[in-house]
Amino acid sequence: METSIAVFRSKEIRKTIHNNEWWFSIADVVEVLTDSADPRQYIKKMRQRDSELNSYWGTICTPLRLKALDGKMRNTNCANTEGIFRMIQSIPSPKAEPFKRWLAKVGYERVQEIDDPELATKRTRALYKAKGYSDDWIEKRMRGIAIREELTDEWKKREVKREKEYAILTAEIAKAAFGVAPGEHKKLKGLIRENLRDHMTDLELIFSMLGEAATTEITRVDDAKGFQENKRAAHKGGEVAGTARKDLEKKTRKKVVSSGNYIDIPQKEQKQLNKKGS
Repeated sequence: METSIAVFRSKEIRKTIHNNEWWFSIADVVEVLTDSADPRQYIKKMRQRDSELNSYWGTICTPLRLKALDGKMRNTNCANTEGIFRMIQSIPSPKAEPFKRWLAKVGYERVQEIDDPELATKRTRALYKAKGYSDDWIEKRMRGIAIREELTDEWKKREVKREKEYAILTAEIAKAAFGVAPGEHKKLKGLIRENLRDHMTDLELIFSMLGEAATTEITRVDDAKGFQENKRAAHKGGEVAGTARKDLEKKTRKKVVSSGNYIDIPQKEQKQLNKKGS
């Protein structure tokens, strides 16, 4: 299942592909429109006020797995574009009209991407550029996404189906490659909901790619089938990247795993500051 973050006026809204269309976190939408400190309580009161909305709630609302603040995938109440439009009718907010236009645009872009998948890649590049990432970092990030997709496609063919298994295998690669699990890596960088790879340095991205590309190749050579065999292949692939990382660290006397992030200072700006300081 494809999941990602949409941005409306600098506020994040989690979304996921379900039945080939975008579904949005209802709580995130309510928080954006109302600035409520407790969106779930607001939703409860909203349903009490609007009996018609409440009667259709089971149709509008579908629990889908989204990444929570603790980084784990959890069932989250979501609605598609049509459902969110209906919900907005019960939310008195000056942001409602611009949000409707934004929502319609996001939904239309999904239709375009189904017809032309290359558009999704172009929009992802544009989004990273708008967030202040350099062209060379974006190139590595996009290449990493492609390598990751190739690996997950291989896993699908080899009886690895559940998201939980994907997460375990990914952690196996990361631990062998970096010496820390993804959760520890995020904590080191001070991240909560943010995507770890969006806050990786160039070297961290490179070793992530190496670990996953090596895992794909080893998985094929070993003809791994089922979760346990793929876990062994994942560890071997991670070890390839881990050996290379340790060799680089020995030669440069610098750690590859970084505590830095791009939350406050964009990646491109940080890179320029680092050049001036060196």
